[in-house]
Order: sequence, then C-alpha cells, then structure tokens
Amino acid sequence: MKKSFMLIVAAAALVACNSNQKSTATTDAETESAVQVKTVTAEVVTIDLTETYTSEILPFKENDITPAAQGLHIDQIKFDVGDRVQEGQVVATLNRTSLKQLEINLSTVEDTYNRMKPVHEAGGISDQQLIEIENTLNLQREMVEQMRKNSVIVSPISGIVTARNYENGDLFAGMPILHVMQINKLKVMANVSEQYYPNVKVGQTVEIHVDIFPGEVFEGKVSRINPALDAATRTFGVEVTIPNANERLRPGMYARATFNMGQREAIMIDDIAVQKQAGSSERFVYVVNNGVAEYRLVDDGRKVDGKVEIRKGIEAGEQVATTSFVRLMDGKAVEVVNE
Repeated sequence: MKKSFMLIVAAAALVACNSNQKSTATTDAETESAVQVKTVTAEVVTIDLTETYTSEILPFKENDITPAAQGLHIDQIKFDVGDRVQEGQVVATLNRTSLKQLEINLSTVEDTYNRMKPVHEAGGISDQQLIEIENTLNLQREMVEQMRKNSVIVSPISGIVTARNYENGDLFAGMPILHVMQINKLKVMANVSEQYYPNVKVGQTVEIHVDIFPGEVFEGKVSRINPALDAATRTFGVEVTIPNANERLRPGMYARATFNMGQREAIMIDDIAVQKQAGSSERFVYVVNNGVAEYRLVDDGRKVDGKVEIRKGIEAGEQVATTSFVRLMDGKAVEVVNE
C-alpha cells in the first residue's frame, strides 16, 4: 500500500513537471513569433509643389542677316564670329555697280520728266503721255531704293556674331551672310503639364540649374505662356527669361527649370517604410494595428527630405513599420520597439 502511494505521488510530480515545461515552451514560442519592428507615424504636413523640366538654353533673340536679292557680290563683311554688333549697325555692304547704273537711269528719267512737264503745261504733250513718264519715274525710284537697301546690310538686333558664311567678294547665294544672337538675356522653353495651367503666371520666379555650374541657382521669370495646349502631350509651352548681364550662361547649355506651383497638405512617412513589390511596380507598407502587421498597397507621390507622400493606402496617425520587412507578412504578430 505504501509503495503504491509513492508511485502515485511520483507520477503526479512528473505530470506537473511536464505541464510546466510545456507552458514555458509555449510562452517562449509566442515570444519568438512576435517580430520586433520600429515604426513611424503617418503625419499630415504641408509640402511645396515643385516641378522640374529639362530644357536647352536659347538666345533671347537671334537673326539671320540676309539681303533681299540674290546674285549680288558681297563687297565687304565688317564683322566676324565673336564680334559684337548693335541694332541698326552696318554689318556688310554689297557691290554697288548695279546701284550706280540704276541711279544713272533714275537721273535720266528725272531729267525727262522735268523737261516734259512744262511742255505738257503748254499743251505740247497729252495728259496720258506725262502720266506714263511719271509712272516710269516712280518705278525707277523704287528700284533704286530697293537696291540701296540691299547694298547696305544692317543688323536688326544687338548681339554677338555666331556664324559667318561668306568672305569679301563672294557671290551671295541664299545662305545668310551672318547669324547674330542676343545673349545678355537668354530664355528656356518648358512644356508644363496641363494640371498646372492655373498655377503658372507671367512674372513668376523660376529656378534655373545648369550642370556646368553645379550648386548654383540662376533666377528666371516667366515671360510668356502659350494660350493653347498641345493635344498630343497635354502640355503647354512656357517661356522663361534669364538675365545674363555677365554672360556666364550661353545658348545650347543643358538646363533644368524648377517651378514652384504652390503648396498643399499631404500624408507623409519615412521613405524607407515603402517597399516595392517583387516583379511589379506596386508599392506596399506594413501598418501596425493592435500588435499585428497589416499589408497595404499604397500610391506614393513626392519625395521630400527623406520622406514620401502617400496619396492612397494609409490614414494620418497610423503606425507604419520601418524595419524587419523580410520577417513580416499580413497578420504577423509584431512588437514595437521604438526606444
């Protein structure tokens, strides 16, 4: 009897021991299954709406200097590539032989008209005859005036000569004699998305960045807005004028024009919290809710100072995981350790 009692006590002790071991093992397993994560809070902040467009710097004005008539010899080109010219300044002259002949013809017709006018008054010639002489005189004057304009070529703008296509004595044959660019002011053209049409105003400041001067910002202003949109690209053209008195910038340089389109409120989180779905372009986050990870697809937007805008997928105030992504899955128990 005593022996049986001892066996019963030993068995009870063994069961109790096994129960304690199982309880401890269960607790350890539960602790191990909870993934430790750090989180950030989704916050509503005010962000600047900036858009950057790539472009090429253009001269503010440029002109091909070309006479009206072909087939004339160039007498003298007064400027070369790199020279500066002023508006209205004579830049080239053409051979004046044809002009001299026309001036002689004009003088002859003028003499004839002056002699025939008193004859007409005396009744020696008819009104029709005098009108014919007068018409010939007017035509001759127009020809001389046109030839004078062609024989002396002036620059219509102030600027710098960037191309010279002839030498003295060459026969003008259609190609411009000189090409002049105004570069003390420059411009860039940007094709801006239609959604920003209400935001862009004439006189608005635009930041210009060029690769050749890293870190420097050049200030431009919107000088013209195209009143019509391009139906194919859904964009509208914007001209930005850049002061360039020191002429550091030059036409042809690659530039980026940054427009400030105003401000708006947005939900922002640390960009590290947003992950890319493997094999697709979708983005997702893990929202921590009551100790459980919740998988959410999100629509991300602007990135500002290490944070990213979430346009759809989470609400302000929600906690979003920023670590342990490889161990997380939808419904996984988590332990937040932000300390």
